[in-house]
Amino acid sequence: MVTVNGENCQLDGLDVLTMLSQKGYALTRVVTELNGQIVPKAVYEKTILKSGDVVEVVSFVGGG
Repeated sequence: MVTVNGENCQLDGLDVLTMLSQKGYALTRVVTELNGQIVPKAVYEKTILKSGDVVEVVSFVGGG
């Protein structure tokens, strides 16, 4: 199991890019943290999730 924003999900073996797409995130408006480290967008496809990983996805929202 991988924890994404506090929710346990069966995502083992997926890369970060696929996980974000499956979860419906707009890639241009998010920052992804994996086990306390920010994941650069350039390596989303190469970063494979494994059991026990903790992912935090922060979405940017405009407003004023």
